[in-house]
Amino acid sequence: MTNAYTELLIALVLGAIIGVERSFAHKTAGVRTYSLVSMGSCLLVIISNLTLPMYTNYNALDPQHFASSIIVGIGFLCGGVIIFQDKHLSGLTTAAGLWISSAVGIAVGYGFVSLAVFATLSTLLVLTVFWYFEHQITKRFKGVEYDGKN
Repeated sequence: MTNAYTELLIALVLGAIIGVERSFAHKTAGVRTYSLVSMGSCLLVIISNLTLPMYTNYNALDPQHFASSIIVGIGFLCGGVIIFQDKHLSGLTTAAGLWISSAVGIAVGYGFVSLAVFATLSTLLVLTVFWYFEHQITKRFKGVEYDGKN
């Protein structure tokens, strides 16, 4: 069994792998967006799993509902950030960044500060280093048509 930090890192890498393919396909959501969404989902599941034992004596209380309610609200906020104008879609990475920021806040709220710090540092990695990587991929393959069959 892996620990929470390893799980977050695995989720980040796997999301990035999917994002690389999306970058090759010239899609708006690429390495950074997929990395953040994957890692944020992982963080929320980890938080839910870690909080369950804290509330075993409370029959009517399920801590997983707290996080899910917050995420639904954040989803509406993130939806408002995404803008489609002409043939250009923008705001996806900003929305993913807001979403993982919410997950980090939930982690801190439940008392998992070190997990939140790790997720924050990983998010900064995605938003900076992965931006450079994604930019290089896009620049290199700009003009190369992708037919979706490979």
